[in-house]
Amino acid sequence: MTQNPNLQKLSEAGVSVWLDDLSRDRIESGNLAELVATKSVVGVTTNPSIFQAALSKGHVYDAQVNELAERGADVEATIRTVTTDDVRAACDILAPQYEASHGVDGRVSIEVDPRLAHDADKTVAQAVELWKIVDRPNVFIKIPATEAGIPAIAKVIGEGISVNVTLIFSVERYELVMGAYLDGLEAAKAAGHDLSRIHSVASFFVSRVDTEIDKRLEAIGTPEALELRGKAALANARLAYAAYQQVFEVQPRFQGLLGDGARPQRPLWASTGVKNPDYSDTLYVTELVAPNTVNTMPEKTLDAVADHGDITGDTVSGTGAQSQEVFDKIAAVGVDLTDVFLVLENEGVDKFEVSWNELLEATAEHLRTASRTRSAGGYLVNSL
Repeated sequence: MTQNPNLQKLSEAGVSVWLDDLSRDRIESGNLAELVATKSVVGVTTNPSIFQAALSKGHVYDAQVNELAERGADVEATIRTVTTDDVRAACDILAPQYEASHGVDGRVSIEVDPRLAHDADKTVAQAVELWKIVDRPNVFIKIPATEAGIPAIAKVIGEGISVNVTLIFSVERYELVMGAYLDGLEAAKAAGHDLSRIHSVASFFVSRVDTEIDKRLEAIGTPEALELRGKAALANARLAYAAYQQVFEVQPRFQGLLGDGARPQRPLWASTGVKNPDYSDTLYVTELVAPNTVNTMPEKTLDAVADHGDITGDTVSGTGAQSQEVFDKIAAVGVDLTDVFLVLENEGVDKFEVSWNELLEATAEHLRTASRTRSAGGYLVNSL
């Protein structure tokens, strides 16, 4: 098999191509392995919405859920077993990419329960638990960048656990995330952990920024406001990359850890599926090309880039001043950026919590059906 030339070019420009999706069917059908072989995929991200969608379709999980019901597993244990099994299997598929990249890629992410997003201690406890259950060196534990998440990130990194920090919307919050990563590395060093084995990415959400700011610009309605539509998300991500370069390439704190094997926390562009049909469907890929980054794409976006993505090299480095001008103009026309980022964070947590609760209810119903069927001596054919 040969790699798609567009995606290969993206990889050669320094962008790791990850897939923002996972399911048992994708694993067992060989589809994930095929994407690795033909579309340069070297990582996988998951979230509660992805698992909810996977477990609600078809019958591929029926046998395992029925078996767990027979053992008397509760809802929480069933979901934990099913999801960690999928992540472990994906980690095994991507193990060659993990080895070849010396741990940089070949990564699969699994998120802590979103209901814990505002509880640092419980987030840490579950992160450690998931790390032990998956038991693969190439797993990332996803922790949201909420106020409670910041100290949790530092503690989990300090335990020698690799972390994907998710739901980052503002550069200000991203700077706190990078600080927490460095706090964690210093704690890990003091505890005797091998820093070269601790990796992290910071998932900076892209498309949702345009969705929220465009809505506010349209409500303002002036020509100056309307002219700024579709520019905020790219400017925000490019400013984040400039902040990354300062922390990991210029400032002395991280430089002092390099001799101990420390790795930079790479920016990961998340939510890169384009929601506005007026925009190019590859916008958040082709315009966010920069060294040492990750772009995690839903399959639809991955296919669009493979088909017609125009990769022209680095489109991010050196754009900080221009990007700041965009944000200055957005603020000048009356958009409250502080409120934008607060709304986006709260919505992000709420959406994942809704998906998680839907997953809990669907799984509970499946377990109840399995129990009733066993009692009647029948055979369960219901899907999740």
